[in-house]
Amino acid sequence: MKGLTDYILAPLTFIGALNWGLVGIFGFDLVAWLFGPATLVSNIVYAIIGIAAVIWLILMFVEKPIK
Repeated sequence: MKGLTDYILAPLTFIGALNWGLVGIFGFDLVAWLFGPATLVSNIVYAIIGIAAVIWLILMFVEKPIK
C-alpha cells in the first residue's frame, strides 16, 4: 500500500488541505476557480479528494503486519 499512499492518496489529501487553507485564509476556492463553481466536474473533484482522505485516514490506523 506504500505506493498507493505515496503517489495517490497523499497528493490528493494535500490538494484538499491546500484548497481548504486558501478558502479559510483568503476566501479563494481553487477547485471552483479551476473547474467552475458547483459544476459536475468540481463536485467529482471534491468527492475524489474526500474519498482519498478517508482511505488515507483508515490506512493510518490499520495495523501493519510485523515482519
